Amino acid sequence: MVRNRMDIAAARLPENWAQMTPAQKRQYKLDGYLSTEGKNFVSPEAEKAYKLRAKRMVDVLNIEEPDTVPVNLPVGNLPLTMAGLKPYASFYEYEKVAEAYMKFNEKYEEELEYFAAPAFTSGRIMELLDYKLYSWPGYGLPEDASGHQYIEGEYMMADEYDALIHDPTDFWLRTYLPRVFGTFEAFRMFQPFTIITEIVHFGQLAPLGTPAGQGMLKRLLEVGEEFQTNAQMTAKYAGMGVSHGFPVMGSIFCKAPFDTLGDTLRGTKGIIKDMFTQPDKVLKALDVIADITIDATLRSPAFPRAVMAGYPLHKGADGWMSQKQFDTFYWPPMKKVMDALIKEGLIQRLFAEGGYSTRLEAVKGFPKGTVTWHFDQTDMAKAKKVLGKQCCIQGNVPSALVITGTPKEVKEYCRKLIEVCGQGGGFLLCAGAVASNAKLDNLRAMLEAVKEYGVYKKG
Repeated sequence: MVRNRMDIAAARLPENWAQMTPAQKRQYKLDGYLSTEGKNFVSPEAEKAYKLRAKRMVDVLNIEEPDTVPVNLPVGNLPLTMAGLKPYASFYEYEKVAEAYMKFNEKYEEELEYFAAPAFTSGRIMELLDYKLYSWPGYGLPEDASGHQYIEGEYMMADEYDALIHDPTDFWLRTYLPRVFGTFEAFRMFQPFTIITEIVHFGQLAPLGTPAGQGMLKRLLEVGEEFQTNAQMTAKYAGMGVSHGFPVMGSIFCKAPFDTLGDTLRGTKGIIKDMFTQPDKVLKALDVIADITIDATLRSPAFPRAVMAGYPLHKGADGWMSQKQFDTFYWPPMKKVMDALIKEGLIQRLFAEGGYSTRLEAVKGFPKGTVTWHFDQTDMAKAKKVLGKQCCIQGNVPSALVITGTPKEVKEYCRKLIEVCGQGGGFLLCAGAVASNAKLDNLRAMLEAVKEYGVYKKG
C-alpha cells in the first residue's frame, strides 16, 4: 500500500485539464483504465484477459453491449471460511488472511474467473484510537461475527448546527473527533486553529504539555507504527489482481450529505426530529457538507487515477422518508455533489441499500454513462425501464440466495435478471449486498448463467 500511495501521489492530470469538457475528462480516465502501459502482467495471456475484461466493463458503463454480461461474484469472506479462519483474522491476523486468499486464488482463479484480493482492516489501530463508532470481531463482537457493526448515536447535538455551519473544521477537530475517538480527548482543550492573525499564539499549543496531550501524542506514535505494519503487508499484494489480468477501477469513497449528517453526526432519531423542528438549519448544514464533500474528493491524492466516486446510500431508501422529504432534503445536496464530480470526469457509482423502486423517477436525468446504480432490493424491470438508457445498472441477486439457495435457484434467478436487464447492454450481474459465506457452487452457478444466457450476438 505504501508503494501504491506513492504512485497515486505521483499521478498527474493533463496540463489542459481545466479546458477539457466533462466528457473528455471522463474518457481520459477510462483510457487510463483500459491502458496496459505501466502494468506488469504475469503472462501474455493475463495481459490479453485484462484487455478483454476492461473493454467489457467500459462497454457496460457506456450503456453498450459488450461481448458478454460482466459478472462480479460475491466471494466475500469465503477464502477465510475455507481456510478455517474467523472474521477476527481480517482485523488482527494479516499474514493468515493473505495466505488464505492466495490459496483460494491458486485453486479457483481460473475456474471462477475471479481474483480475490486480501483486505485488511486494523483492529489494533482502531483500539489505539479508542474508536467509538464501530464494534468488530474481537472488540465488542465475538470473533466469529460476520463483520463490523456501526454504533449510532448523537455525536452532534441538536443545538450545534450553527457551530458546524460557521466553522466545520473547528467543529470537527475540537468537538466531533473527541467524541468518536477517545485518544483525541485532548483536542477539547485547544483554542480554535482557524484564527487568522499576524501574531502566532504559541499558547494554543499549551495542551500538548498536559498529561492528556502528551498521552495522545504517544498513542499516535503507536498508531503510526501499526499503520506501517498494516501498509507493508498490504503493499505485498497491491496490483496483484491486475498482474493476473483482473482490472481494478480506481474509486474515491463519498457519502450523500444527508447520510453524513444523519449517520455520522445527528443519528437517525436526531435527524428525523430536525427535519421537522429546524429544517432551515438542516438544509444549510447539508449545503456546507456538500461543498466539503466536493472539495475533499477533488483534492484527494487518488483523484488523478480514480475513475469513479462511490457512495453507499443509507437514509434515502424506500419508506425511510416521504418522497417530499427525499426531494427536499436528500436528493438536492446529493445531486449537487454528483454534478460537480461529473464535471471533473468521475463516474458516479451509487450503492442503493434497501429498495429504491419509489425513487427511480426522481433520480434520473444525468448525462449518459456518467452514473451507475448498484441496487440491493429494487424492482429491476422498473429500474431498467426508467434508468437503463442512461445509466449502467447492476446488483439485486439476493445475498440470502447465494448463501442458502441451491445452484439451480441461483442460476434461474440470474437468467431472469439477464433477460430483463441485459437488453441493449449496460448491465452487470452481481449480488445486491455483501454475502458472507456464499456457497461455492452458487458462485459457479452465477458464472454459468452469464456464459449460457449473457452472451451478446454481434452482427
